[in-house]
Amino acid sequence: MRYIIIGAGAIGATIGGRLAESGSEVVLVARGPHADALRTNGLRLTTADGERVHRLPVVTGPAELGELRPGDVLLLTVKTQDALAALDAWGDAEVAGGGTAAQRLPVLCAQNGVESERLALRRFARVYGVCVWLPATFLEPGVVSALCAPLTGILHLGKAAGGADGTARRIAADLEKAGFGAPVVEDVMRWKYAKLLGNLGNAVQATTGPEPEPAKAALLLRAVREAKAAFAAAGIACASDAEQAEARDGKVEAPAGVVRGGSSWQSLARGTGSVEADYLNGEIVLLGRLHGVATPVNDTLRVAANIFAREGLPPGAMSIEDLTALADEAAARA
Repeated sequence: MRYIIIGAGAIGATIGGRLAESGSEVVLVARGPHADALRTNGLRLTTADGERVHRLPVVTGPAELGELRPGDVLLLTVKTQDALAALDAWGDAEVAGGGTAAQRLPVLCAQNGVESERLALRRFARVYGVCVWLPATFLEPGVVSALCAPLTGILHLGKAAGGADGTARRIAADLEKAGFGAPVVEDVMRWKYAKLLGNLGNAVQATTGPEPEPAKAALLLRAVREAKAAFAAAGIACASDAEQAEARDGKVEAPAGVVRGGSSWQSLARGTGSVEADYLNGEIVLLGRLHGVATPVNDTLRVAANIFAREGLPPGAMSIEDLTALADEAAARA
C-alpha cells in the first residue's frame, strides 16, 4: 500500500515519516513554505529515537501526483476546517483502471473532532475514523517533533459507520510496524467522542497558554461537564476514562518537564489564520442547541479562539482570569 498523507503537519508528517522508516511507500501533501522546505531540505522528524531527515515525494495536490493506484490509502490529516476542500480535491482524482478515489480508495480521517467522518461519508464510499493520541509539534516549515515513548502514538481505527475489516487490519499492521499502537475497533467514533472531551481544552491553551494552572483545569472541567450533558441528551456514548487509561497509560509517555502547546496553540503560533474551535467546542455547542442543553463555556471558548486566529493575536495573550470572567458572563445569560 502507498500512503498519501493529505496534510503533512504535526500528525501527518509524524505518521508519514514513521511509515517511511519502516518500509512503507509514502507521499506527503503540503502547501506553501512547508511544502517548499520539505522538497528542499526533506522532513526533519525528531522522535524519542532521535532526529532523522526523510526525503519523500511531496505534492501540493492530486494533479501533481498523477493517476492514483488501486492500492493507495488516503490519510486525511488536515485540520477539520480544511477537510472539505481536501476531500473534494482528492475525491475527484482518477484511479488507474477506472473510477475515482471517492469511489474506490479508503480515506482515513485522522483528526480531532468528529465532523470529518461525516463530511467524508457524503463523498467517499470507504471511510475510516482514526482516534489520534499523538502529541506532536509543528512550528517551523519542514520540522516536526513527536517525543513520546515507548510508542510514538496510539491510533485506534475502524470503519466510520461502525465495524472493522481487512483493510483496517492491514493498515494497523503497517502502523504497528512503524512504532504506533493501532488497535482496530468496532466503535471508533466512540473513542473519538471521548478524545473530543480532552480537546475542549485546546482553546484554553490557545488563548491563555499551555502552562498548567488550577484555574485552567477548572474551566476545562466546566466545558467537559457541558459536553457530557450534551452527549447524554443526544444519546452519544464515549469510551470511559478507565478504557482510555488502559489503552494509553505507560505507552505514550512524554519526556519529563516538557510543556507542549496543543494543535490550536500551534496554529496560532504559525499564524495560520484559523483554528479547529468550531469543530471541537463548537461540536458541543451544536449538540447543546439541538438537544436543549446550555453550553455557555464551550461557546465562550469557541468565540475566543476564533477571535485570536482571525485577528492574528499571539497564543497565550489572554489571562485565564479574563477568559473565566467571559465564561461566567455567558453562563449568567444562559
